[in-house]
Parts: sequence; structure tokens; C-alpha cells
Amino acid sequence: MALAIRDTHSRYGLVSRALHWAMAMFFIWQFSGATARVFLEDTGLESFLWGTHRTVGVTLMALILLRIVWALINASRRPPSVSVMAKLGHLALYGLMLTVPTIALIRQYGSGRALDVFGVNLMPGFEGERIDWMVDIGGLLHGELGWAMLALVVGHIVMAILHRRLTNHDVLKRMA
Repeated sequence: MALAIRDTHSRYGLVSRALHWAMAMFFIWQFSGATARVFLEDTGLESFLWGTHRTVGVTLMALILLRIVWALINASRRPPSVSVMAKLGHLALYGLMLTVPTIALIRQYGSGRALDVFGVNLMPGFEGERIDWMVDIGGLLHGELGWAMLALVVGHIVMAILHRRLTNHDVLKRMA
């Protein structure tokens, strides 16, 4: 049986799965870099992983926007949530996946530094003083909300495993 491009009531389609697993790999990269930044500061590994943080973050933001549009297009045919808590957990994940990079972009703009990703200037720098409230909100919330998102991601993985082992809802089959 060929895998459908679009979602169905029983399984996610090829596009949803590709977006999900590609983002999972990018999140592993991002959280590995952030962990190395905290625990392995001034090492080659930290320098290697952290050096890609902005590029991977912008890539993830583009993928989450694409994923949201795709989810809305497929809203009437997607597999149903197994519970209200699952639905709330997914909404929280989507919210943080949008909020964390948005805060980083606000901080980047406020710093006055340019943002170039893959050789493309996404945000020009500016002369003069930085915009303190933008930099401060990024410093206050970007990392903390990123770690909160990691906690939700770990919870997401744990719940998928628990559903597979303990209930009649093998939700992993729908995305694997």
C-alpha cells in the first residue's frame, strides 16, 4: 500500500511525516548545541553545534510555518487526538515552536546586528543604539522557553511510547 501524500483519518500522510521527522532531527541538533553551550563551553563540539544555531533556528521556523499551513489544509482529514490532554500538549508545542524563534528574531533585530542565513540577508543591521527592550526580552525568554519546549518534546516522546505500550491507541503508527 502506497503512503498517501495527504493525511487520512487513520494516518498522517507523507508530507506531514516528512515535516515531523525533519523537524525532530533539527530539534535534536538545536538542543544538542544548547546543551553543549551550557555544559561543554569553549570546546570544539560546542563551537561546531552552536555555530549553526541561528541557521537551524530560521530553518525550523520556516518548517513550523509550513507545517501549520499543511495542518490547516488537512484539518478535516487528520487523525483525531486521543484525548484533550494530547490536543493541549500539541497546541503548547506548536505555540512554543512559534514563540521561541520569534523572540530570537526580536532580540536579533533589537541588537542592531544583521541576520544572514544561507548567504541571504534576512534582517539588515542598523547603526546606533540597540533597542534594549527587544534584546532584554530575548535574553529573558528565548532560552527559558526553549528549555520548556524541550520538556514538552520529551513528554511528547514519552506519551507516544506509553500510548503504544499501555493503551489501544498506538499513535506512533500514525506518524512512523
